[in-house]
Amino acid sequence: MKAHAEPVGGPLFTPAMRVLAVVVGIGAVVMLWRLVAGLGPTTALNDGYPLGLWIAFDVVTGTALACGGYAVAILVMILNKGRYHPLVRPAILTSALGYSLAGFSVFLDIGRWWYIWKVPLYFWHWNFDSALLEVALCIMAYVVVLWIEVAPAFLEKWSDASNLLLRRMSRVSLRALEKAAIWIIALGLLLPTMHQSSLGTLMLLADSRLHPLWNTRLLPLMFLLTCVSMGFAVVVCESAFSSVAFKRRPETSMLGNLAAAIVPVQLVVVAMRLADLAWRGQLGLLAAGDIRSLLVLIEFGLMLAPAVMLRSAARRRDLGHLVRAAMLMMFGGALYRFDTYLVAFTPGAHWSYFPSVPEILISTGLVAAEIMAYIAVVKTFPILAGRTAVTERQAA
Repeated sequence: MKAHAEPVGGPLFTPAMRVLAVVVGIGAVVMLWRLVAGLGPTTALNDGYPLGLWIAFDVVTGTALACGGYAVAILVMILNKGRYHPLVRPAILTSALGYSLAGFSVFLDIGRWWYIWKVPLYFWHWNFDSALLEVALCIMAYVVVLWIEVAPAFLEKWSDASNLLLRRMSRVSLRALEKAAIWIIALGLLLPTMHQSSLGTLMLLADSRLHPLWNTRLLPLMFLLTCVSMGFAVVVCESAFSSVAFKRRPETSMLGNLAAAIVPVQLVVVAMRLADLAWRGQLGLLAAGDIRSLLVLIEFGLMLAPAVMLRSAARRRDLGHLVRAAMLMMFGGALYRFDTYLVAFTPGAHWSYFPSVPEILISTGLVAAEIMAYIAVVKTFPILAGRTAVTERQAA
C-alpha cells in the first residue's frame, strides 16, 4: 500500500542535536560580533575580493544545493509520474531551509545590514540593469514560495489540533492552497530558473578579471544546469541518510529512475564546456599545468564520474552507488561554482583572500542550524513517508 507522510516522532534533544546546538551557539555569538563590529574586523574581504565565503559558499553554492525541490519538480513534470511525489515534500523542505539560510548569509554580507528592508520596498530606487537586484528579489520571493509549498505539512498537523480555531483556520488554509497550487508551482519553477542563471550572469560583469577557463557567455546556462544536478544529488543523500537515521525504507527505485534523467545533464555540461573552450581557442589552457587548469580537470572528473557510475539500470538500483555518485555530483557542481566566484576571479597581483576564522565559524553554524531545523520539522510534522514504506516492486 502507499505510505503517507507522517511525523517521524521521537525525542528532539538527542546527543547529536546537542552537539549541533553548540555549533549553532558559537556561530550565533560570532554573528552578533560581526553585526556590531562590521565586515572589516570579522572578515578577510578587501577591495580586490568583495565577495567571499558567505557569497561563494553560503549563497552561490548553498542555493544550488538547496535546489532539490526545483530539480525534483522538473523531473517529475518531465517524467509525468505521480509515483515520485513522496520525494517532493522532503525536497521542498530542504530547499526552504537552504534558501532561508542563504538569504540570511546575504544579510550578513551587507555592510549596512540595517538597510536591507529597503530592497523590496523602495522600488522607485531599483536599478533594473542590475543582475544583483534580480537575484535578490527572486531569492526573497522564492523563500516565500518555498515556505508556502511546505505549509500543507504544518496545516495537516494543525487540522487535527484540539484548538477549534486553529483546526478551522488550518482546514480553510489547506483548501485555499489546493486551489492556488498551480500558480505556486509555476512560481516555484520560474523563480529559481531566473536567479540561478543570473548568478552566472553576475560573474560575466567581471569581464577580463575572470580567468578564460571560466569566462564564457554560457555561464548562465552552466549555472542553471549544475543547480539541477546538485539539487537532485541532495535529494538522493537526504533520502538515504534519513532512511538510516529514522529507520525508513529508502526510495531506491524512485531515485534510480530519476537518476537516469540526470546522467545526460552531467554529460551535456562537460561537452558544452569543452566545446566552448575549443570555440574560444582556450582549450590549450587545460594543459597549462597550473592550479587553475588542474581544478578544471578535477571539475570535469567529478562531473563525468557520476555519469559513468550510473550508466546502467542495475547500478542505479544500488543505493550505495547512488549516494556515492550523488556526492560526486555535489562536489563537482560546488567546485565549479566556488572556482568561478573565487579562484577564477583575478583582481590583480596585490590582492589575496582566504576566509577568516569568523567567516568559517558562521558558515559552519548556519549549516548546523539547517540540519537541526530539518530534524525538528520531520520529527514533528508529516514530511517523510511513513515507516510502512512501499516495496520496491510497487515503487517501480
